[in-house]
Amino acid sequence: MTTAPAGVTPRLTGLVHALRAHGLSIGTGESVDAGHALEAVGFTDRERMREALAATLLHKEGQRPLFDRVFDLYFPLTSTGPDEVASAPSTASAGAFDTAALRDRLAAALASDDRSALTRLAGEAVGGLGGYGSAPGSDGWSSYQTLARLRPETLLARVRAMLRDAAADGPEFTDRLTDDEIRRRIEAFRERVRTEARRRVAERHGRDRVARRAVAGTPDSVDFLLAGRAQLDELRTTVRPLARKLATRLAARRRRAARGRIDLRRTLRGSLSTGGVPMRPVLRRRRPARPELVLLCDVSGSVAGFANFTMLLVQALHDQFSRVRVFAFVNRVDEVTDLIARGAADPAGLGARILDEAVLTGWHGQSDYGTALGEFDERYAEAVGPRTVVFVLGDARTNMSDPNLAALKRIADRARRVHWLNPEQPALWSTGDSAALAYAELVDMRPCRNARQLSDLVGRLLPV
Repeated sequence: MTTAPAGVTPRLTGLVHALRAHGLSIGTGESVDAGHALEAVGFTDRERMREALAATLLHKEGQRPLFDRVFDLYFPLTSTGPDEVASAPSTASAGAFDTAALRDRLAAALASDDRSALTRLAGEAVGGLGGYGSAPGSDGWSSYQTLARLRPETLLARVRAMLRDAAADGPEFTDRLTDDEIRRRIEAFRERVRTEARRRVAERHGRDRVARRAVAGTPDSVDFLLAGRAQLDELRTTVRPLARKLATRLAARRRRAARGRIDLRRTLRGSLSTGGVPMRPVLRRRRPARPELVLLCDVSGSVAGFANFTMLLVQALHDQFSRVRVFAFVNRVDEVTDLIARGAADPAGLGARILDEAVLTGWHGQSDYGTALGEFDERYAEAVGPRTVVFVLGDARTNMSDPNLAALKRIADRARRVHWLNPEQPALWSTGDSAALAYAELVDMRPCRNARQLSDLVGRLLPV
């Protein structure tokens, strides 16, 4: 049996705790299996350790990027020993550091795809260009600052020329394919820089803290209001799998509900033949009816990503409802149900299509919940009935305009239920121009900050 080096057990425990903090379900048995896997593969080959832990701890392919980032913190990348990169010079200032020479060596390493050299260069780049603060050495390390000063993306033409020279006597190759490969190598180097910066920060502030705060989680845990374009694009890829999971959950709930509850009167009457013992419970049969769903979505500003993702999710779930109607607003309301259906093949362009084709703004471009609720109540009253569940999506920030509570109350009185999903944290609901607490007195308002919360809420709140 291979003897584990000192410190491996707490690192493995920290890795598991960090993954759990990001929402991954890892049980005690899986943690024990991970320890046995490390004993089996040994502790000398870092990549074998990575694959062994991934195989025992992960359940889904989409969890792998998060795992890799956390693994790099607890089992940092080195070239010849555990402290080589850590001991790289860290006191060089950006002014004294020879950035041009580093770029020359980086271009050569990219051209030859020398991954060991790229790892060493990432450590040098962060040590020489990424430090900030006035404390000895550095108060912190910034991958953004490093990459902004090094600008590896500008090396594409130089690396292409190197590859052409190297292949001068060989077969011709396509420039486009070559450029794609160079961009892939550059992005891989950029990720090495990010990993190195996180590792250095973790050494100063603790791995556990950095793993919780500085490592991006899985796509379904990304905050809607903080997600960038790349994260939203990645999140859209989770719509179909998430919809299938939700559909299965809703169908199971519908089957259970169809069995009905116990009819106490008929059960007691039937028990007379057995001396009062209810041997055969009689169930009150239900006729399952799929609910009608109405979405009323604020598509302005930072909440647009939240609304667009939810609309895509509902579009993928349309078979679970008897009818779905979707309305979008900024300060005017327009129905976009047809746009959602027509845009199924182009989820990335949904937001732009809605803004281009729907009439959502009047004389100004700011969101106005009061005016939008009033117009919805007047123009689309027939969309809401006793079987309708209404979901309002938005942060309830009125830009100091009248919140029009009366209109929301009229909608709530006609609907079976109104749920308001707010992407802001509850601590902000009473700040600035937020009318969230006033609206919460009339309808069920819930925080919904990421896709994981959205999935849970949709699965729990929709009637069967």
